[in-house]
Amino acid sequence: MTSAEAALERLCSPDHEVSAHYLIGQQGQVWQMVDEDQRAWHAGTGSWQGVDDINSRSIGIELCNDGASPFSAPLMEALGNLLTGIQQRHSITAHGVIGHSDMAPARKNDPGPRFDWARLARLGLAYAPWSDANLPIDATLFHDDITRIGYDAAAPESLSAFRHRTRPWATGPLDARDMALARTWAEAVDGPAASA
Repeated sequence: MTSAEAALERLCSPDHEVSAHYLIGQQGQVWQMVDEDQRAWHAGTGSWQGVDDINSRSIGIELCNDGASPFSAPLMEALGNLLTGIQQRHSITAHGVIGHSDMAPARKNDPGPRFDWARLARLGLAYAPWSDANLPIDATLFHDDITRIGYDAAAPESLSAFRHRTRPWATGPLDARDMALARTWAEAVDGPAASA
């Protein structure tokens, strides 16, 4: 949308059949449209950690951004404050904070490569893996690791969605850094994998 006001109008219109619990504007304004204990229609078809009804199990926060510009400092500050309260009220861990592209990589690419996951991770509000290691490229192991994290590894776009969180400007085929970051994240979620 071209503005937060236009997004707010769409999110509140019954004609569009889409909603969210919150919308945050570029200047840090926060609008609540749906109570947190009510279902909103923000996620659509997708899955995370094997759960496919994300709308019933999540609190949707829409961010005012055109997808090509950096996210403003006031918006990120407001998001941090909002997430802190939501996570405390609902016992949501950093691993439970995801983007639309995480749960629906074939349909969604937001919040996109310009979103600062590392900032949220530094605040303990989201998870962004770090590793300076390189691991041998093995597509089967990578798919196993990102499935452990929560992604639908069968979606061809899952590598792109994973990179939005870990290496926003990386391109090309699966590489040794992707392997290391996927392993780091998977082990942070549920410990080392069993080996035969």
